[in-house]
Amino acid sequence: MSWKVKNPGTFLFCCLFLLIVSFTSFYLRYLTILVATNTPSIANEEAVVWSNISINNTLDFGARPDVPTRTPWNAPIIWEAMFDPERYDQMHIQAGSSVALTVFAVGRYLDAYLKNFLNSAEQHFMLKLPVDYYVFTDAPEKAPHIKLGSQRRLKIIQVEKHSRWQDVSMMRMKMLSDAIESEIRHHSKYVFCFDVDQEFKGRFGSEALGESVALLHSDFYNFPKDKFTYDKNPKSAAFMETGDYYYHAAIFGGSWKTVKDVVDACYLGIMQDKLNNVEALWHDESHLNKYYWLHEPSKLLSPEYCWDPNISDRKDIRVLRVEWAPKHYDTLRES
Repeated sequence: MSWKVKNPGTFLFCCLFLLIVSFTSFYLRYLTILVATNTPSIANEEAVVWSNISINNTLDFGARPDVPTRTPWNAPIIWEAMFDPERYDQMHIQAGSSVALTVFAVGRYLDAYLKNFLNSAEQHFMLKLPVDYYVFTDAPEKAPHIKLGSQRRLKIIQVEKHSRWQDVSMMRMKMLSDAIESEIRHHSKYVFCFDVDQEFKGRFGSEALGESVALLHSDFYNFPKDKFTYDKNPKSAAFMETGDYYYHAAIFGGSWKTVKDVVDACYLGIMQDKLNNVEALWHDESHLNKYYWLHEPSKLLSPEYCWDPNISDRKDIRVLRVEWAPKHYDTLRES
């Protein structure tokens, strides 16, 4: 039995058409696989989320019966003896975690604190992970030279000098948001924001990482709630009648997305106050407490992570991780 093609041109066209359709389908499937295997950021972000969930399940909440280790919403409060440092580091290394540290050193604060802050960070901050330092200053030419370890970089960002220290404190929220959007989010999965007038004394490692991380203020963590210095002015966007904890703005962090949400919300509150001709009691710290009251953090750091040396009772502090540097407000603050 034989087949005879009546119109060879039509037959050839049909064959070519089917060949093109088949090739296109194969190519599109190849592109899908290629894109999936060459966009590790999404997979890595999911890996970081799951690593945080799984590693937090290893916390020993009973290791410190002398202090609270959980919040009412079941977030961990990190104290010494609750975690395995090596286990945390390995999990975050495998997940490809990376950290940005931001710090403002404006006016006389640069000369007084920055060099010691950075040198101590190089000894204790996230030593097993890639770290990018972002130093915001009005005098880039005066920034100290710091010898950095492997996988660690430093970038200087010039900022405007404000006449009032309160404005420096509050407007950093806008500067942080801009830096996260333009730079940090492209390089780091996590961000920690620090005040410069403090010094690292011990490990500040991957156990501190989380989606939204707040710090218990060492001056208030043992006080009853009615002693917390929330902003009580109803005209302020930071107004709070009550809250769960009092958080310290000297250190806060989380994923870059969450930290951007935090600083954007605080900046919005600050600008609302300016329009209403009011100023929150403790400036950006008051707005930060309001944010965490409305959006509960997923992890709290104990006062080990930022201790006031003027507190004589240190029975809860087994490891000192960060300590306030001596404050010289009378000479450092210009108005």
